[in-house]
Amino acid sequence: MVEQNDDAILKSAIDGDSEAFGVLYERYVGKIYNYIYYRVGNVSDAEDLTERVFLRALRHIQNYTHRGLPVSAWLYRIAHNLVANWYRDNSRRRDVPLDEGMLFSQHFNFPEQELLRTEEHSHLLEVIHKLPEERQELLILKFVDNLSNAEIGRVMGRTEGAIKSLYHRTLLAIRDDLIHLTVLFEAEDQQDNQGL
Repeated sequence: MVEQNDDAILKSAIDGDSEAFGVLYERYVGKIYNYIYYRVGNVSDAEDLTERVFLRALRHIQNYTHRGLPVSAWLYRIAHNLVANWYRDNSRRRDVPLDEGMLFSQHFNFPEQELLRTEEHSHLLEVIHKLPEERQELLILKFVDNLSNAEIGRVMGRTEGAIKSLYHRTLLAIRDDLIHLTVLFEAEDQQDNQGL
């Protein structure tokens, strides 16, 4: 069964085969967990919400209607809705913590280089945290889950072209914000140097 494609496994799961649902779970639990973790920012809530995604999917698998989208899009949609409800219910500020290892390689640098790298990383995270939820979701799907633009489009309910456009606008916004931050920090450095 593990060698079968998602559609065949999904059909077996719809017919009540718990082993088939287990295969879907094994295929997607890591990706769904990563998606949720980068949306909520902590392990405990991410584990809880991931469990709820698959429980909800299991409870509603008999009602699943194939609309030409992969089963992963359905699971991401459930995850998206649960995360949105989690924020609404908990009235929490949404942060997207990104691991340093995800953005930067682990090469040795001199202390001065590490300081600069840490500052750059902080600036990038600051910019990403200010992005609208939709753009943060796009970055998570693209860089954490490594989905293609077509797959992201299916998850987010948009065309591949719309995802490419959103991605392009997101990168431009990040670049512009980083340039703006750099100018501000350079101005602060000049003021600090003049005060010495």
